[in-house]
Amino acid sequence: MANRPIVLVSSYPPRLCGIATFCEEAREFIQKANPEREVLVISHTDGRGEGVYPMIDLARRDWWVPVARRIEKLDPYAVHIEHEYGLYEYRDPRGVGDGNEGFLDLLEAIGTFPVVVEPHTVHGRLSDFEADFIFRLCQRSHVVLFKCHYQKWRLEWTFQGRNWAVPRNIMVVPHGARPDKRWGIHEIPRIRRELGLDRAGLADHVVGMIGWIQSNKRWDILLSLWEELHEEILRRTGQPWDLLAAGAMRDPHHRRDFEEWKSEVLTLERKGIAHYREFIPRGDTYYKMMAVCDFIVLPTIDETQSGTLARIIALNKPYVTTAPMEGLTAQTLESEGGLLFTTKAMLRQKVLKLACDERLRLELGENLRRYLDEVVSWERIARQYNEAYRLARRAARTGEPVALEPEF
Repeated sequence: MANRPIVLVSSYPPRLCGIATFCEEAREFIQKANPEREVLVISHTDGRGEGVYPMIDLARRDWWVPVARRIEKLDPYAVHIEHEYGLYEYRDPRGVGDGNEGFLDLLEAIGTFPVVVEPHTVHGRLSDFEADFIFRLCQRSHVVLFKCHYQKWRLEWTFQGRNWAVPRNIMVVPHGARPDKRWGIHEIPRIRRELGLDRAGLADHVVGMIGWIQSNKRWDILLSLWEELHEEILRRTGQPWDLLAAGAMRDPHHRRDFEEWKSEVLTLERKGIAHYREFIPRGDTYYKMMAVCDFIVLPTIDETQSGTLARIIALNKPYVTTAPMEGLTAQTLESEGGLLFTTKAMLRQKVLKLACDERLRLELGENLRRYLDEVVSWERIARQYNEAYRLARRAARTGEPVALEPEF
């Protein structure tokens, strides 16, 4: 048993996908927490790397059959599946999807192994399809991992309102954040040089919008305010601040917004008050782009949780984000590390507040340091994963379902 592997099922790099990046980081820390085991990955056909089996082929209706056979051959200690609806949706020649039925078939096929599923999208208010899918997902899994407590207590309310049995096998495990990317202030000049930002004339103080450039991120809101904000911050503090907008497009459906927002940043850059950098938000460069910023603005309009926010937390960077917005709002309240806005005027007010109050920035950063160390460090999350594996193994062995306490 000591040598049986932990098998992750997920998209995986080099795919440009938030779940792929998440899985890559999670795998690193799961491996550190389980040095006696291999941590292997079954990925889509574009996954690459040592210990990666690229075999999920969604061109096949029965894509899940070879995956189940591979899992059986690997004889895992536990199977840990990252779920996002789009990752497992087979579409027929008409373009009609199967509603993730193949994914549920996979869970049934591997049900004799300990199965832990980590769904990345669990809305507070579920559609009829989502509610039915999560119900069936919980029936076919030994342990289901939600990212936020509100997702669990909202589900309890939703299912009771439908007169459905509330699943008891749901465990709350937050989105992990790296504990090893907190560069000191003395290291920032070196990082600016590495990124070539010193040659670009970047101001000493920086507001950042960093990450994937896609329609739901709504960069245009801050861009429309920045010229006036820049002048007001300078008037109040005597300090010139720049906006650093850095990232890349990953979904061609968002090209129109990407091109428009990029053009707006370049217009501001010509005025000497902003800088645009295009890069793939992955690895150290992602963290370093954020590290040079005094604080981050994340004006997204659709998030149940956020890989961008996980990196903000890892760096202990104060931030401003949208509310009410599912996991973003929940983690902002729990961490006390960011400011929330609901209107354009509030965004303006919060950016001014952070730019003009260094003591507040330090206070929020310290709150994030504590939240990282005590709640969401990947080292802690990996230990919680191990507990989920233990519970799943016991349930698979005894046939007795996992029964965890409700939130309220």
